[in-house]
Amino acid sequence: MIKLQQIHHVAYRCNDAKETVEFYQKMLNMDFLVAIAEDRVPSTKEPDPYMHLFLDAGNGNILAFFELPTKEKMDRDRNTPEWVQHIAFQVESEEALLAAKAELQEKGLDVLGPTNHGIIKSIYFFDPNGHRLELTCLTGSEAQLAKLKEVAPAMLEEWSQTKRAPKHAAWLHEEEFAEQ
Repeated sequence: MIKLQQIHHVAYRCNDAKETVEFYQKMLNMDFLVAIAEDRVPSTKEPDPYMHLFLDAGNGNILAFFELPTKEKMDRDRNTPEWVQHIAFQVESEEALLAAKAELQEKGLDVLGPTNHGIIKSIYFFDPNGHRLELTCLTGSEAQLAKLKEVAPAMLEEWSQTKRAPKHAAWLHEEEFAEQ
């Protein structure tokens, strides 16, 4: 039986390796861990030069990027709304989240939020490659998290049958939507 320990890394594409490393160092204080560059892809043996970067996202989490200079400039999936695909990082508290928002804005980034998701609060912004980033803090109780886990299978089944949003966890965003 497969027993996973953790995600080793998640890899995305970038347009400029140096710009990407500098952004994550400056904006999120990530440590630049490793750079790997080859003229051929090790797994496929395909001739295709690349730069592969690894950044420390804390607690053993690694965020990686590939710059592929022989390929057409990257773009996001235009069939998917830009709010869907994102990378979320957790901060310690709501106070840390608000401080991060202020710091990112001082550094010149447009930041959306905080958005109250019932069990978390989040802010959103984009990296220079167009990847949407989220900083989030936990605000929910153990009881709320247990309730969400309990109703998840029923919600999935209802969604599978109807393709309409089940209401088992509608309480998560009631406050957020009430503010509109």
